[in-house]
Amino acid sequence: MDIVGVLAVAFWVMLPAYVPNNAAVLVGGGPPIDGGRTWHGRRLLGDGKTWRGTVGGIAAGVVLALALNAIRTAVGGPLAGLPAFPAAAVVALPTGALLGDIAASFLKRRTGRERGAAFPGLDQLDLVVGSLALTAVAAPGWVLATFTPPVLVTVLVVTPVLHVSTNLLAYKLSLKSEPW
Repeated sequence: MDIVGVLAVAFWVMLPAYVPNNAAVLVGGGPPIDGGRTWHGRRLLGDGKTWRGTVGGIAAGVVLALALNAIRTAVGGPLAGLPAFPAAAVVALPTGALLGDIAASFLKRRTGRERGAAFPGLDQLDLVVGSLALTAVAAPGWVLATFTPPVLVTVLVVTPVLHVSTNLLAYKLSLKSEPW
């Protein structure tokens, strides 16, 4: 597969994992997942991780994966060569992405970082680790067939660039209070 094909597959298969964090920002608010609980004097997650944002983000990723499957089938042509999302991946990719983000918030609180504080590396790759880990459990054959070494390396390189770019855009549009 050439570089364009690798980029196309990497972006295509990660779209349902990329969208949930952004959707969670747009639909978030309401009660925090941790209910205000603390551990060793620090919040477990913080006010930024809410039930509404989590459910809304997962729903957005699921809808997107289903739409991508439908578009792939309807359009055919070059899209027919892109992987279809099995049902387990449809759910696991966005759910894992948000679980990765929630785990990152937990680690941020444990290291004394407040809500919105940067944690370079973790901020950019938490969704990749979470989505791939959960999807590898839910759809192991699909993950092995889809995330070939070139696709995986591309995801690990492209994701931080996309993360920084989209967060900067959200900050400039006043959708986020910090640019990371």
